[in-house]
Amino acid sequence: MAFLRIYLLMGLLAHKVVWEFLKRASTVATTASAARPPQSVFLRLVKAVKIGILLGIIVQTLSPEILPITADPFALRAWGVVVFTAGLLIAILSRIHLGNNWSDIETGQVLKRQTVVSKGIYAYVRHPIYLGDILLLLGLELCLNSWLVLAAALLAPIVFWKAVQEEKMLVNDLPGYSVYCAQTKRFIPFIV
Repeated sequence: MAFLRIYLLMGLLAHKVVWEFLKRASTVATTASAARPPQSVFLRLVKAVKIGILLGIIVQTLSPEILPITADPFALRAWGVVVFTAGLLIAILSRIHLGNNWSDIETGQVLKRQTVVSKGIYAYVRHPIYLGDILLLLGLELCLNSWLVLAAALLAPIVFWKAVQEEKMLVNDLPGYSVYCAQTKRFIPFIV
């Protein structure tokens, strides 16, 4: 179990490192020496909530099981590792494929230099980062034999709503996005 917890923590760390590295590289490439505008209270609150959730997940990963789903979690953990790993790979590859076309979820904006990304994993689904992150959380909670898997599952409708809102903005503000939507599915290739 200690090895599994280390694996989960290393996966979370890899996810965060990739995000921060690519975020900073994108910011440096696009803003050059421009001053950053001050962040609104809402944006600071959203970032604080995201950090709080990450810290909570880390604490949960390091803590003993509380109200486990099953007394013999081997199969649950095996499935959890598969789902977690798939989610981690999907999220990281998706973020790499987006390159400089990415902006934080809380800002919800179309960048001046943004183009439609329709290669790699984006040739099959429009929101692979959301898909990857949901799978990552579901897999993590299964690995931890935790009933919080239900909370992770409850995030799916919220993520779906966010994706629909994001698409409305992109259809209006990003040339070619409506054509891209007609050619790809939102989350699951060839299905949804």
